[in-house]
Amino acid sequence: MLAIGRAGLGAAVGIEGYRPTLQYAPPSTATAVVPSRVPDVADLAEVLVGLGACDAAAIERARRLAAESGQRFDKVLLQLGLLGERALSEAFARALAAPLLTAADFPAEALALECVSLRFLRDARALPIAVEGNLLTLAMADPYDGFAPAAIAAAMGMRVAVAVAVPLDLDAAFARLYPPEGVAGGEGPGFEAEAADDDTERLKDLASEVPVIRIVNQIIGRAVETGASDIHIEPFETRLRVRYRYDGVLQEAEDPPRALAAALVSRVKIMARLDIAERRLPQDGRIKLAVRGQEVDFRVSTIPSLNGESVVLRVLDRSAVRFDYASLGLAPAVIARLTAALDLPNGIVLVTGPTGSGKTTTLYAGLSKLNAVTRKIITVEDPIEYQLSGINQIQVRPQIGLDFASLLRAILRQDPDVIMVGEMRDLETAQIAVQAALTGHLVLSTLHTNSAAATITRLRDIGVEDYLLTAVLRGVLAQRLVRRLCLACRAEAPAAPALVARFGLERQTERRPITLWHPVGCAQCRQTGFRGRQAISEFLVPDKAVERLIFSRAEQGEIEQAAVAGGMVTMFQAGLAAALAGETTIEEVVRSIRTEG
Repeated sequence: MLAIGRAGLGAAVGIEGYRPTLQYAPPSTATAVVPSRVPDVADLAEVLVGLGACDAAAIERARRLAAESGQRFDKVLLQLGLLGERALSEAFARALAAPLLTAADFPAEALALECVSLRFLRDARALPIAVEGNLLTLAMADPYDGFAPAAIAAAMGMRVAVAVAVPLDLDAAFARLYPPEGVAGGEGPGFEAEAADDDTERLKDLASEVPVIRIVNQIIGRAVETGASDIHIEPFETRLRVRYRYDGVLQEAEDPPRALAAALVSRVKIMARLDIAERRLPQDGRIKLAVRGQEVDFRVSTIPSLNGESVVLRVLDRSAVRFDYASLGLAPAVIARLTAALDLPNGIVLVTGPTGSGKTTTLYAGLSKLNAVTRKIITVEDPIEYQLSGINQIQVRPQIGLDFASLLRAILRQDPDVIMVGEMRDLETAQIAVQAALTGHLVLSTLHTNSAAATITRLRDIGVEDYLLTAVLRGVLAQRLVRRLCLACRAEAPAAPALVARFGLERQTERRPITLWHPVGCAQCRQTGFRGRQAISEFLVPDKAVERLIFSRAEQGEIEQAAVAGGMVTMFQAGLAAALAGETTIEEVVRSIRTEG
């Protein structure tokens, strides 16, 4: 019999007074096991179209292939990438009038199993979640699979009601409630003890087990589905922490079993084609997967820590990135200045900011505008984040002597029109870039500086001569990323007088009274009040006044004042304008730019 740690079926499915319509009865001596409502997968097509999950043409295509392969058409839709798992689960629930469970609907503790094997439940992807009287509720990833609930009804001698579970949430619940044998806390020989013996073959075997594969797939799938930019898998003494980065801020997820730490890390390393036996040195790799019907790249980094290897996967989802200035949030005036600089036949255009400020994405947007049959474009990157069609991209490999400087020398012999250098890190790279600009090439690159004016000082510190700076520099874009307010739930309120006085908001807008927008939180933004990020930027054009200051070796403050007099809007002013327009908040601007103008 099953034990339950929750109060009744209604609590288990999160719907007060709910009684599922899809039920299976145990057989009597004279009757077979039949559901009270027979699921018909043909009903699903109409529901999918009604929900907008896919169109009639996609369904017809899937039906033709299903007839040839003998599969169900909904499974073919998933394989073709025409439908996501969550959308299919919603359609299941709608078609069967069954509840769609959330992660919170699964029990806090595992139910005691006697008559049904755990292996059967895993294979069927069916999880018992509640018992009320003689009714057992079963969470299923595929509610159209009538065999599993019918078999359980027969084995338990109970009626079985089916609720729909998103595969992602179901796999996570299985991993939490029923970890694989031999890795649960205190049961059998621990995995960590075996890993300590450098048993690489055993490591491969454990990393290839179905539960470990499913947990890793669940972690990766959730990141893609929820729009995370990074996955952090971090082992500690008593827990294995998984965190996702959304809009630049880390959020914790449900922890996998601690004893699975080495197996999960090994699985990621196998996928990235890294050396799983090497656990003393950092490693970098790349994974390319089709996740939820999308082609996604993951940049993988592993590093040894006190309690095991820490892993970070950078999600490089090309389908979620748009390489155009408007989607980045650049102001129209900045776009106009940047476009004018990129239209020049030669010179250097720089994008600056700290790590994670979107510099490379902005450069890719610029390259996308420049990409044409009439231009040869070559990039030198470390690493290559996104592959751009029609552009020659080269990966730096310092371990074999293939650094920025040596590659730049080589590609100049390839007769390029446009060159992108991932980063100007030293004098040698900067000198070759300057030489390339002087000889008729347009060079794009990045620097780590706090402002556009500070770039002049930074290049001077690297060792670039002032006369060369004025000869080749065409423009400097400095930027930060701030979180965008969720348009579905943001709230407007009058600005506090102290805030107006502190930031001089009355000079920024003519609207009275002055109002600001604030985050609230809803389902669309994961209750954070923010959804996505945008760039806050400034663009410095080295006009005659700025050039005179460069020759006189003026400080960055004087250069910035001259640039402002020439029409540059500072980053902080741009941030205030975005806050007043309801795109972000004052707090986000201050947090990201860390200055008050």
